[in-house]
Amino acid sequence: MVSPEPLIAMASLTGAELDDLQSFLKDWLRHTGRTQADLRRALQAASIRMPVLLEVLQRTHNRDGLPGLAQQLCGVEELWQNEDGAGQSEGEGRMGLEASLGQLDLLLQEIRQDQQT
Repeated sequence: MVSPEPLIAMASLTGAELDDLQSFLKDWLRHTGRTQADLRRALQAASIRMPVLLEVLQRTHNRDGLPGLAQQLCGVEELWQNEDGAGQSEGEGRMGLEASLGQLDLLLQEIRQDQQT
């Protein structure tokens, strides 16, 4: 019988990291023309309040670390792009997707570089 793998607890985000994440989310929402209600739906959170949204993301970080958090945010961006792209031609939707994913791609790249050092 194979024993289950032990769960590895990730360190929680610090207060400063939560502040940075909140600032990032606000800038990201403003840049994409989305609202906290849009983010709540994408994260399936219980409320649109920022502390509740941060709690959902904190749980992801605790479970999967920074790569998991970045992956979740990239998934939200992809979901939104699919929603927005439904009314655009393929070329227009593709260019918009590439432009808006740039910031999240840079974040994911920075996280990976930090893990290697």
